[in-house]
Amino acid sequence: MESNRNTSFSVDLAVNQLTLPKSRHIRSSKEFARIYEGKQKAGDGHLLIFAAANELDHSRFGLSVSKKHGSAVKRNRLKRLLREAFRSKQQELPCGLDLVLIPRINSAAALSDFQESLLRLARKLARQLSTEERQ
Repeated sequence: MESNRNTSFSVDLAVNQLTLPKSRHIRSSKEFARIYEGKQKAGDGHLLIFAAANELDHSRFGLSVSKKHGSAVKRNRLKRLLREAFRSKQQELPCGLDLVLIPRINSAAALSDFQESLLRLARKLARQLSTEERQ
């Protein structure tokens, strides 16, 4: 019975590490404007990401899904997929980045596609921002 409690504790700890608190969201238009003005972007067939450095020990994200993607149902599904991609990969992302995630139109990407793109592009942007800071 005692070992069951310890297992439950370790599962709860793992679940808590994968939460997505509000502090990880970018919501204000001023923050979006600051990121867009930095002009640091990277993209592939599934995702376009704008990035700027932040002074925090974690990365944050904002979403931009235009009406060109279709009805509200389709746009909300894309937003759910992107939130889940960020939530599940946040421990693997470079620290100290503010990211604006924009899905490509007609990409028909699945969650795994968004996860792979997010990791690859965020790492690329982190390298770009670090070389820019050195100059």
